[in-house]
Amino acid sequence: MRIIKTVITLSCLSLLVACGGPATDATVPAAEPAGATSVDIGEHIVHFSAQSTDNLPPEVARAYDFVRSKNRAMLTVSVLEKGTNKAVTAEVTVKTVNLTGQLKNITMRTITEGDAIYYIGETPVANRETLIFDITITPEGVDKSVDVRFKRQFFTN
Repeated sequence: MRIIKTVITLSCLSLLVACGGPATDATVPAAEPAGATSVDIGEHIVHFSAQSTDNLPPEVARAYDFVRSKNRAMLTVSVLEKGTNKAVTAEVTVKTVNLTGQLKNITMRTITEGDAIYYIGETPVANRETLIFDITITPEGVDKSVDVRFKRQFFTN
């Protein structure tokens, strides 16, 4: 029995040694920079993010009626007054499509916590699906709307 354990251990060690590491001349691809998460729209700054809802703590998901799942994406948008960083009310609408042009419905809702104002919505996603978010924002007191576009890829496996 002891001989079998020794043989297995030596076999595993030789496999690990044989794997080695990257050669000294190996090229390592550069990491892609993270996409923008905010945009200056004049008198306001718009912050946005998209993530799978399984990243939400359970108590947060319950409080805002989200299903925690790798197969659900959540979009969060907030609008701040430039200079003061004060949250402002805005009209926020979203059109979302995947790379094949399939429309993904996201109904945004307003969440107010003290002085903070967030606009959140969710939609189903598949593994490796990339969503393109077209967000139209009209801050309170501003006549002209502004469009913001960003894309995110989701991994569910």
